[in-house]
Amino acid sequence: MRGVWIMCGAALAGILLAGSLVAQDRSTELRARFDRETEAVRKAKLMPELGEQQFVKIREKVRGGEFSEANIVLQQYREEAQACEIALTASRIDAEKHPTGFKQLEISLRESLRRLNEMLPGMGADEQAPFLEARKELIEMDQRLVRKLFPGRP
Repeated sequence: MRGVWIMCGAALAGILLAGSLVAQDRSTELRARFDRETEAVRKAKLMPELGEQQFVKIREKVRGGEFSEANIVLQQYREEAQACEIALTASRIDAEKHPTGFKQLEISLRESLRRLNEMLPGMGADEQAPFLEARKELIEMDQRLVRKLFPGRP
């Protein structure tokens, strides 16, 4: 009976390791696709999934007390979102009539803000400072996108 439990434990460990490697490979592939993409809308469409992957890393770093490393990943996300916003604006697409890209970026920002808000209470005041600054910028970006998507609404 003990041998069965050992085999089950080994199988579970193998599955978890394989899942971790697949997630890491998926993150690398997604990052490469994002970096190669030159079209603003298609790039913005990648942001929800890319943001999710980045926040997995951020959460891991925060849980491990590696706040400066977590902040580096957060700044990378912020810069990518900002680049998408600039590219979408430069494309002169009417976001209200053709929301694709704008909508995905806004969803990514909203989800990232939710994730960030969940992490902040677990940090000390000193650790929070750079995260709060990035949060402020993400909120402003999100508000600009909402105004573009819904220009006639208060």
